[in-house]
Amino acid sequence: MNSPALALRDSATMTRRQLKRLLRYPSMTVQLVITPVIILLLFVYVLGGTLGAGIGGGRDAYVAYIVPGILLMAAATAATGTAVMVATDMTEGIVARFRTMRISRASVLTGHVVGAVVQQLLGMAVLIGIALAIGFRPNATAAEWLAVTGLLTLFALAVTWLAVALGLRSPTPEAASNAPMPLILLPFLGSGFVPTDSMPTVLRWFAEYQPFTPIMETVRGLLLGTAIGDSAAIATAWCAGITALSYLWAKRTFDKA
Repeated sequence: MNSPALALRDSATMTRRQLKRLLRYPSMTVQLVITPVIILLLFVYVLGGTLGAGIGGGRDAYVAYIVPGILLMAAATAATGTAVMVATDMTEGIVARFRTMRISRASVLTGHVVGAVVQQLLGMAVLIGIALAIGFRPNATAAEWLAVTGLLTLFALAVTWLAVALGLRSPTPEAASNAPMPLILLPFLGSGFVPTDSMPTVLRWFAEYQPFTPIMETVRGLLLGTAIGDSAAIATAWCAGITALSYLWAKRTFDKA
């Protein structure tokens, strides 16, 4: 069996390991899903009437507006769990054991990434289901849903590689749990919960040019039929750039560890 085939086999094995860990410790997965759900329900039922009126609608209009931001928040929240698991592997010695075995070194990180992306996509699917139950009514076609899935997968891949890099750089799992926290705040500091034109000038500038905003605007446009403009191209570029830089950072850190 040639080297690429061996690397693929080892990566599949490590992915199964990660998925089994998620099944063995479901409390972490539930916690990572529950947090965005609680925020969704809080904003819709406590603040949705007022905030919906501010965007020219009511609570139903606000449900439609807020879903893209909550989806990205769900992925960012799940990235915290990924960072913790990577840091745990590095500090408990299992990675040192893997290095003594005849397996592809890259497969260790690949298993973390693939398992985390699957977890994030399942969590976002649950979140969309709950949003539909409380009044979210997208008008996207099948092709637009496919485009949304593709973009969210790219985003999940980007934040996962970043979480892996942060987990590798963290001295303890406890420190790793705090490292991705700024990612969870970015939907609030973008167009996730209110339009950026309602913000003060300095904050509006940051909100319009940070990476989460074009991704949320693209998802919102695809699901609801609003104008996208150049947001799709910018969102794809951000996802590709974050993925590439985070991958190189994670690989370099892992090779030096």
